[in-house]
Amino acid sequence: MSDPQPDYLGLAGKSVIVLGVANKKSVAWQVAQGLIACGAEVTFVVRSEERRASVQKLIGSRPVFVCDVEFEDQIQRLREDLIATGKKFAGLLHSIAFADYSDGMKPFHETPKRAFLRAMDISCYSLMALSNALKDVLAEDASVVTVSISTTRMASENYGYMAPIKAALDSSLAFLAKSFSRFSRVRFNAVGPSLLKTSASAGIPGYIDSYLYAEQVIPRKAALTTEEAANVAVFLLSPRSSGIQAQNLIVDAGMSTNYFDADVIRRAMRPE
Repeated sequence: MSDPQPDYLGLAGKSVIVLGVANKKSVAWQVAQGLIACGAEVTFVVRSEERRASVQKLIGSRPVFVCDVEFEDQIQRLREDLIATGKKFAGLLHSIAFADYSDGMKPFHETPKRAFLRAMDISCYSLMALSNALKDVLAEDASVVTVSISTTRMASENYGYMAPIKAALDSSLAFLAKSFSRFSRVRFNAVGPSLLKTSASAGIPGYIDSYLYAEQVIPRKAALTTEEAANVAVFLLSPRSSGIQAQNLIVDAGMSTNYFDADVIRRAMRPE
């Protein structure tokens, strides 16, 4: 039997940037906790000064920087702030997404252009913009991980235009991996969870019903937890995933294998 390896993931002492913590329900928060448990040093980046004040209460003295990715000057300021730390970062978690559902859900073909392009800017283009701006602070073999979804081919009305945007995010992984390969070994991957119970998802009209339905379809009859998705992100951020590049690693507790569960079909076709 081999000796135990307390730092099996190889994250102890590594510095990792985590973008997107809103509160303790955030995927980014759970990823950060997993990284810290593995001995990594986490640098937090949040959207606003108000968010920084609330996150600082959760993390104490750990550094928190502010960057609203809609604004190029703030991305450049983040670059300068991180350069000033003198660190090389072994990983970057991009857990940022936004869609405006304040007017309720519209049929997909009625999606407002402005809403679509803003969501694309924040949810997809920001990964490209941040990767480019921060390339000089990333280690030569750093791992960049974003948060996608388990499928972009299911036309869920209450997710609407965000699915095509996540599809663009998934596609960008291959192009980022290719372009970065010209000067580094930086990897770009995504974790693709099924429905999660987060504060952000709670703002999607009809999401709760979809979440409860997912629980019925998942073979174990229990929804995927945020921690389960975060654990996969931690793995992707670690050197142990060095052979994985330009992939969306699906984490759905088997939901995609069980859409035609006999009990679910019976209840749908013969409601009592």
